[in-house]
Amino acid sequence: MTASILGWSHTPFGKHDGADAEGLIGQVAVQACHDAGIEPGDVDEIVLGTFGEGFQPQGFPASLVLQADPAFRFKPATHLENACATGSAALHAGLKSIGAGQARFVLVIGVEHMTGLPNAEIAKCLLKAAYLKEEGEIEGGFVGVFARIAQQYFQKHGDQSDALAAIAAKNHRNGAANPLAQLQKDLGYEFCRSVSDKNPTVVHPLRRTDCSLVSDGAAALVLAAPDAAHGRERAVKVRTAVQVNDFLPMSKRDVTQFEGCREAWSRALDASGLTLADLDLVETHDCFTIAELIEYEAMGLCAPGQGARAALEGWTANDGKLPVNPSGGLKSKGHPIGATGVSMHVMAAMQLTGEAGAMQLPKAGRAGVFNMGGAAVANYVSILESGTA
Repeated sequence: MTASILGWSHTPFGKHDGADAEGLIGQVAVQACHDAGIEPGDVDEIVLGTFGEGFQPQGFPASLVLQADPAFRFKPATHLENACATGSAALHAGLKSIGAGQARFVLVIGVEHMTGLPNAEIAKCLLKAAYLKEEGEIEGGFVGVFARIAQQYFQKHGDQSDALAAIAAKNHRNGAANPLAQLQKDLGYEFCRSVSDKNPTVVHPLRRTDCSLVSDGAAALVLAAPDAAHGRERAVKVRTAVQVNDFLPMSKRDVTQFEGCREAWSRALDASGLTLADLDLVETHDCFTIAELIEYEAMGLCAPGQGARAALEGWTANDGKLPVNPSGGLKSKGHPIGATGVSMHVMAAMQLTGEAGAMQLPKAGRAGVFNMGGAAVANYVSILESGTA
């Protein structure tokens, strides 16, 4: 892949009272350019990722970025959406423009403001990422979608509640070291494993600690063509970027296998000439803990039905064989839909440049990122590497 990440910006994720999507964009757009060592006027193209779908009244949001700096005026700006993989969709569009020779610098922004709506409206918006003709009446909305996946997985492989709790506890432990995370608290395994007033069952078998957070936030990064990135020690190369889409209805596939995720990982590793063992970390899409568990299997870390081993035996801890979500993941960091994919790439780039602070792993030369839209419908895998990898 012929592009590099030169710089980035990232708001804290959480509840941003008094803000909206436009205000969050303004917090990251110019800052990402300056972090990359360029001026807003150097940007050739802008790609904005936001799910929208009822979270904000403003449609047609692409040109909101122009309000951040007058130098953005007259730049081509496009809004992309692909459910929870919206941020990665925006990044891929930027990569394609650079690959086609149409841009040297592309500003990619992901944003969502979710908390301004009542919980029932939030659930209604999120359920639009499911196949409404068949899944629109599932109990609990989108939580219910993944609860159904967990129920089917448990029927095939036994009750994996211990493994789900281990994943939640790991990600909360990691998130406690992330100053940008929405929930910076190590909750511990016993709290995550136990049903209580503070950790109730949302939709069986998923507890509150199995579900990602409703969040506001924005993240931005600058992509650069090879000649523009040449000689910049901080540049993070996008070695491979793959997108695979699967059927939208869950009835048309085995939802316990995440076949689209598996195919995306297989294609990305083949294209890069690497194996999973060559990666030093992965940021993966843990919208629910059952998703991370199945993703262990889909990426090839363990065999189908064996994901619990990776969780319970510490394979994916920061000192394990393949650290997964050292940022805390969506579970702890938060999940503002449109910002998520961009945030995941920023978190990986921070590791690869040694700028992850208290989150920093001792070895970080190559990273994988998996971001998905819906229940493993839109599947994006990126492989990033530092200049010294």
